Amino acid sequence: MEHRTLGRTGTVVSVHALGTMTFGAESDEATSGEIMTAYVEAGGNFFDTADIYSAGGSEEIIGRWLAAHPTEAAQVVLATKGRFAMGAGPNDVGLSRRHLRDALDASLRRLGVEHVDLYQMHAWDAVTPVEETLRFLDDAVRAGKISYYGFSNYTGWQLTKAVHVAAASGFTAPATLQPQYSLLVRGIEHEIVPAALDAGVGLLPWSPLAGGWLTGKYERDVMPTGATRLGENPTRGMEAWEARNANERTWRVIDAVRAVADARGVSMSQVALVWVAARPAVTSVILGARTTRQLADNLAAAGLVLTAEEMQALTEASAPEVDDYPYGTAGVAQRHRAVPGAGA
Repeated sequence: MEHRTLGRTGTVVSVHALGTMTFGAESDEATSGEIMTAYVEAGGNFFDTADIYSAGGSEEIIGRWLAAHPTEAAQVVLATKGRFAMGAGPNDVGLSRRHLRDALDASLRRLGVEHVDLYQMHAWDAVTPVEETLRFLDDAVRAGKISYYGFSNYTGWQLTKAVHVAAASGFTAPATLQPQYSLLVRGIEHEIVPAALDAGVGLLPWSPLAGGWLTGKYERDVMPTGATRLGENPTRGMEAWEARNANERTWRVIDAVRAVADARGVSMSQVALVWVAARPAVTSVILGARTTRQLADNLAAAGLVLTAEEMQALTEASAPEVDDYPYGTAGVAQRHRAVPGAGA
């Protein structure tokens, strides 16, 4: 499996991370253990979880697996997140020093470790001053509880503000940002990707298969049923069936992925994963699998190399739909200029 550095840090992670949101929910503990074992045996070393996953259950399952596999655990780069409510109290949520102190300590207990490699702020908190959050994270690095910190679901300006406040305050710089990113969800390319490139922050895309849409399992105008995420809940979050089914771009993208997959004799999932892993600033793509079979198919993307023509076809078919300003042709033209004699 290919490996890359975690943003600008010296820590090396596999290009495919193991997402564990399914642990304790869609995957029971036995299945979760099999998934972790299969992932590590395939050369993966990057586990991503969060306190909110199964109300702490995902961290507990990972902690028991780490304890039972000390040799493998020594090679695992471990990431978790905090921010969302883990209790009913007014201070059981957010990015305040108080909540993060309690959340990090609770995550360490559930994971059965003294430190995590990457601690991520699961979303922006408009209530807490960013200086307060960053000072806590810097203190946690200095205390040895975390090696690095990062963010998830931040917009471009939020990431840039955090980067510059950290620099101005002499705090440790953020290492990563975890956004939703796939052939169906490319809006981050307007502001978030450029902000990450400017700051040297590595991207950890979540939902690279767009909640299963890019696997080819769903059909146009056919309400999904059965043991799939949308079959069990067609209105599920941002990947809800009705809105995506009605969008012609959805099926244009799916058709483009299927064409490349069929020509290569590989799964659509593998094609979609190769595309997102090759995008600028991407460090590691987070795989979310319910079963070892799904994981094996996804991991096979590590051996697939698409041609420049295939990559371009996917990129063109999935071009984001935008207004002329500020992100369309007219708006982009105002932000760039040619330098005479500089060549193409």
